[in-house]
Amino acid sequence: MNQTVAQSNSVPLDRKQLQMHGGTMLENLQIAQVASYPAAGIPLNDLRAVNFLFGTNGSGKTSISRLIADANAPAHGNCTMGWKNNQPLETFVYNSNFVEHNFTPQMRGIFTLGEVAREKSEAIEQARAKVTDALTHIAQLEGTLGDAAAGTGKQGDLAALRQQFENECWTLKTTYDAAFKEAFERARVRGARAKFCDKVLEEKLGNSANLSTFAELQTRAATVYAEGVLRVALLPAFDTSELRQLGSDPILAKKVVGREDIDIAALVRKLGNSDWVRTGLDYVEKAGDPCPFCQKPLEDDLLGKLRAFFDEAYGNDMLAVGRLVDAHAIYADRCRQYLDDITENPGNFLDVAIFRVAADRLKSLLLLNAAIVERKRKEPSAPLAMESLEGAIAEIDLLLSTANEQANRHNALVDNLATEKASLSTDIWRFLIEEKKDLIDRYLSDKRGLDGAVTGISARLATLKTELQTAQEALVELERGVTSVRPAVTKINNTLASFGFNSFQLDTAGDRGQLYKIVRADGSDARDTLSEGERSFITFLYFYHLIQGSISESGTQSDRVVVFDDPVSSLDSDVLFIVSALVKRVLDEATTGTGRIKQAFVLTHNIYFHKEVTYNSRRPKGGRLSSETFWIVRKREGVSTVEKHETNPVRTSYELLWSEVRNPNRSTVTIQNVLRRILEYYFTILGNMDKDDVINRFEGRDQQVCSSLFSWINDGSHNFTDDVYVSADAETVERYLRVFKRIFDETNHQAHYAMMIGDEDPVTAAIAEVVLLADVAGTPPEPPPAMSA
Repeated sequence: MNQTVAQSNSVPLDRKQLQMHGGTMLENLQIAQVASYPAAGIPLNDLRAVNFLFGTNGSGKTSISRLIADANAPAHGNCTMGWKNNQPLETFVYNSNFVEHNFTPQMRGIFTLGEVAREKSEAIEQARAKVTDALTHIAQLEGTLGDAAAGTGKQGDLAALRQQFENECWTLKTTYDAAFKEAFERARVRGARAKFCDKVLEEKLGNSANLSTFAELQTRAATVYAEGVLRVALLPAFDTSELRQLGSDPILAKKVVGREDIDIAALVRKLGNSDWVRTGLDYVEKAGDPCPFCQKPLEDDLLGKLRAFFDEAYGNDMLAVGRLVDAHAIYADRCRQYLDDITENPGNFLDVAIFRVAADRLKSLLLLNAAIVERKRKEPSAPLAMESLEGAIAEIDLLLSTANEQANRHNALVDNLATEKASLSTDIWRFLIEEKKDLIDRYLSDKRGLDGAVTGISARLATLKTELQTAQEALVELERGVTSVRPAVTKINNTLASFGFNSFQLDTAGDRGQLYKIVRADGSDARDTLSEGERSFITFLYFYHLIQGSISESGTQSDRVVVFDDPVSSLDSDVLFIVSALVKRVLDEATTGTGRIKQAFVLTHNIYFHKEVTYNSRRPKGGRLSSETFWIVRKREGVSTVEKHETNPVRTSYELLWSEVRNPNRSTVTIQNVLRRILEYYFTILGNMDKDDVINRFEGRDQQVCSSLFSWINDGSHNFTDDVYVSADAETVERYLRVFKRIFDETNHQAHYAMMIGDEDPVTAAIAEVVLLADVAGTPPEPPPAMSA
């Protein structure tokens, strides 16, 4: 719908075409930061087929109608409109903008279905049924498919599954962030949940590295990711070969004794005191010196034999023992120094605590062996053996070699740092996906199921949309062949004539008769000479017939939402009834859902018009119908608000008078005057009533009561007769009420009485409404919608 012709909802062309013949209704809207509405927004929720909004001029009603007319206007950037099943309908809005845009020298013609042959009508309905069916299936599938942002349907399930998986992955990241933060930063995923999750899935599909332990990865990370990392020196070799050889020296186990061929040798062997004798000789210098053993002068012969006993061979063995003692002392000192140096400078990878224990053990063995070789020197005849150093040395060698292996690996990392970083990152991700293997597998399995469903639904939607486009094109062609602008001209002119507007009418214009113009009876242009009321009325009739058709040759049967924004402004009271009746026909169509109008909004400041259009005999007393809503629009301190009411919040003074009549606890003091005011109000609107004729239909006391009730005709609502009945008792009040009812009976307005007192049936009320309108207009009444064929 071109906005210069009618205020219709602006939606993208493809979306609008898709929804041209389907949809439901507007469920809610929020108007914010428009005109006098606050930035926080005012919501209208749970909208129904018929929605009544009452408010004074300037309260903010038109802002709502403009939002419905064009939700995509720049001024409505902060507003929202929610459609059922997310299917917007065409919107037709009557407001001041519509009048301004459409009351032009030539108005665009309204295409409607004219008299159509039965077979063509059936073909159109069948084509439209195909469109509706396709749209219904599309809406169902779109509901099943859902929306990820809204969390609905399969798309919502996918979004929820992904969100849960992201949370699990982020827990994994948090657990290992301290140890592997450099790897996460290298992959640029450390600060983003979604990217971290994507990286986990990527590595799951493509990472086949060997699995490492957390401790191994942590150790490598400490080196590879360290700042300013450098090569480290290896620990020096631990050479103990000489020290170990000393332990196998044969002199240690040899019994070092004197010559066997000396006559005293047998005695020395027998006594086993060779070492004691050898030591004693050290105290004798020459014959005659005191014997170190008996203190007698030592004979020269004995001294010679003793010296001969300890000959050159013996001396050589003792030299060997001495060399062993000296060598052990030297190598043991070197070993201890080495151990101390390593303890002081263990490098980066040696476990110092364990090494110190092993070193202390070896030092203890060295001290023990030093004592053993020293004993050999003092007791050369005693065969001795050193404590083995092999176990202690092997333990130290293992610690040193392990540390140097780690140092070599470190140096290799340093020498090839870029490659090692990449390799370490790969190994870290391999470790991480193994940690969450079950979780990842379950996620991928669930996602495959949902992806399959989404793919299937999307494919079916694509097929249905193609079928929809084909069906729409067929419908457009069928409608184009049977639509015309002439029937709408005829209907509008008939409506004008039926209500006494004979000085002007519509006629077709344009080179193809596709436009309208307003003309006088002689064919002259009447647009600029119309009164404001005439201008408003003919524009309203144009809108009324527009919502039954289209400004194009197709689309005359599209579902739509209709908005009436103060359609009775500047209208005379008689025309107000006409507009009210036409609006109520639209409301009936929206309520029943049998036509193309699926929803209607009525916004007004006119209390009587509101009363007329909201009247519905089917509405329960003190309640509302399930198909309608009531709202009050107010402006307080420059800010507009909209308040929802469970029942009709607007009551006219006329209805309030009737509520006093219906009240069983009515005042006996004021009831007479209430009855007078009702008759005054009602029969002033109807007019053309002979009050004397009505009075003459009564007799006796009832005639007197009737006369008093009609005294306002000549004298106003109050005169001297009021005082006669001021202090009425219950019996007098009952007489007044009985005469009051009979007045409506005698004037054939029983239905109005029944309607206002609350005892009418729907058919009687509908007939009464039409009769009332016909009396006002002075024209024969048409059958009400409830009574027509």
